[in-house]
Amino acid sequence: MEALRYQLKSVGHDKFCLMTFLLPIVIAAVLNLAGSLDLSSLGELHFGVLENDLPVQAITWLERYGPVMACTSPKELIDAVNEPSTNLIGVTAEGNGIKTMVSGDEIDIFLQTADILPGLYEQRNQAAQIKVQVLEHPNILAGYQDMFIAVTLMVAMFMGCTFNAMNIISEKEDGIAYINEILPMTYGQYMMQKISVGFICGSLSSIIAACICFRLSGQIAALMLVLIIFSSFVAALIGLLLGRISDGLMVGVIYIKIVMLVFMAVPIISFLVGISNPFLSAICYLVPSQAAFEGIMGLLAGNLTIAVKDVFILLAHSLICFCLYLSVSKWKGKNL
Repeated sequence: MEALRYQLKSVGHDKFCLMTFLLPIVIAAVLNLAGSLDLSSLGELHFGVLENDLPVQAITWLERYGPVMACTSPKELIDAVNEPSTNLIGVTAEGNGIKTMVSGDEIDIFLQTADILPGLYEQRNQAAQIKVQVLEHPNILAGYQDMFIAVTLMVAMFMGCTFNAMNIISEKEDGIAYINEILPMTYGQYMMQKISVGFICGSLSSIIAACICFRLSGQIAALMLVLIIFSSFVAALIGLLLGRISDGLMVGVIYIKIVMLVFMAVPIISFLVGISNPFLSAICYLVPSQAAFEGIMGLLAGNLTIAVKDVFILLAHSLICFCLYLSVSKWKGKNL
């Protein structure tokens, strides 16, 4: 326990490790906040008119489409239309109709609305006789919110890979690795000590991020915890392996970037493309993050069967990575 405490203390002084630990938590908090914001008003029409310019009927007609702001002077109306932070459409009287003014930097949908508004106003009596069905405006990001949350948790789960790899590489750079070789510590103790560092940090980061994003209970919470444990353990083993095979800091950083890129790209592409071919799906499962991502998405959808299947896949990855690390360590030991 004392050795583990020193290892965690050492990691705490590493800014890179601290950043990788806190980043998923910050992203989870941002996603949680963004999910509670109502952005529907961003697409709402806003109009600006001059006081005592348009008839009351015209203002009432405009209010059917959006809020109307009354300006006291033409200069105030022009300034409000030209304000870069708004998409305000200026409306003034022109004979028996209306004319609109825009600054030109508005979104296309507001420019198009400004173009057709005078004609729509002229035909308002005929349009009133037409039955209008208002369709619900689809939220484009709603379908991807679960994906963003799952990716955030997946990154948190596999941050243990970065922790362990950087920890071992730093010890090699500082010469501490040579000291470890002569310490009265068995190979198994060293291995468990190193695995524990990445496992604890990755699991803790994942649990905090999950608590921010979800309000889980019962079987779903238990399965989520199991997914986190196995994913963090696999990541810790892979980080141990990367640290073992890396000969220097730059080489280790390149290995970490490649692994993290593969970890993130495979499940995201698989989800967006919708791979249904059994052979391609089996290839995707060779990357442990695929099972973690699919398990999280399954839990979000309430599908416990998928999550249980992915837990067993992660268990298989744990055994494979453990045996692979032992083999590489034995080979490296013979070639020192």
